[in-house]
Amino acid sequence: MNYPRLDIDCDKIHHNAQFLIAQLSLKNISVTPVTKVFLGHPLIAQVLIDAGAKMLADSRIENLQKMTESGISIPKMLIRTPMLSQVASVIKYCDMSLNSEIEVIQKLAYAAKQHNCQHEIIVMVELGDLREGVMPNRVIDFIREIISLPNITIKGIGTNLACRYGVAPDDQKMNILSDLADRIEATFGISLEIISGGNSTSVNWALQRTGLTRVNNLRIGEAIFLGCEPLEHENIKGLHTDAVSLTAEVIESKIKPTLPWGSRGLNAFGEKESLQDRGEVSQAIVALGRQDVCVSGLKAPNGIKIMTSTSDHLVLESSQKPLFVGEKVTFSLDYSALLSSMSSRYIHKYFKAPKGKRKEEGAHDATNNCNSLRQCYA
Repeated sequence: MNYPRLDIDCDKIHHNAQFLIAQLSLKNISVTPVTKVFLGHPLIAQVLIDAGAKMLADSRIENLQKMTESGISIPKMLIRTPMLSQVASVIKYCDMSLNSEIEVIQKLAYAAKQHNCQHEIIVMVELGDLREGVMPNRVIDFIREIISLPNITIKGIGTNLACRYGVAPDDQKMNILSDLADRIEATFGISLEIISGGNSTSVNWALQRTGLTRVNNLRIGEAIFLGCEPLEHENIKGLHTDAVSLTAEVIESKIKPTLPWGSRGLNAFGEKESLQDRGEVSQAIVALGRQDVCVSGLKAPNGIKIMTSTSDHLVLESSQKPLFVGEKVTFSLDYSALLSSMSSRYIHKYFKAPKGKRKEEGAHDATNNCNSLRQCYA
């Protein structure tokens, strides 16, 4: 077995996706799973489809291309505003894209016409988190400039919240989005099919909402894969929170003092820790570092504390018994740690195959080394 390694339980991901799709459908809200944290891995895409997904979303053309070329044929949505340099690829690999720039939509229209196809767009609206989106008072003028473009279908409007400043979704913001949809339809005589109310941070709002809005879609990644909502990192009832774990191997274990000696400057990352003397401690190092994972997103097991990290080393202290060389330590991850570790070519990925039909089609248990499924992407 190779380390460090991510263990990914496809059955738990399937359960989470199926649960959210079912529960949100009771609120007349569809779920578009976002595959970017798994780099558009075809196995994960198929798990999501088997759980009921009718469309998949990703922020990277490369991931959408990978899914398409692997035979994933359901509609795909690009959730990052397209780059002008990738317009042709957007038309080739995406059925729908989120947009906030007129020039980009014009180029999409031209490319779609060249390919003799129709491209669907969702116009993004800024509702306070100050990432992407047209300001609300400019949305009508924005639509007016793109409404007549050939080969472009305005499928709906959407918003994104909580990613930059942690601005929370609420009834007021969703009512603004709903009112804008009504105004667009009345002004231009069109029908908007999708009112997309954000990402995983909107799950609890959607499940608990009491008022009526027109929001009928969410783009969800973190809640499916980690079972929690991002705003407070609270677990969502009914979901697995341990579908993914990261295991690393101990390469040194010694009793050491807590205070360094000698004159001190900045460390390799321009930092200088404030320290206090705690005497001698049981210190261990695992073969894992900042080049592999966002260390702040890791949570160590009970009795073990993450003290610091360098490029290649994660320094731990054990308050119970000393760790031994060769011992394996398994961490839980938040979204930042999952995203970075999946993107690292130095971390091995093992998929615990889903049961039933998918296993018969060639998936293997992690205990069988998962050679046909393990991917280490740069």
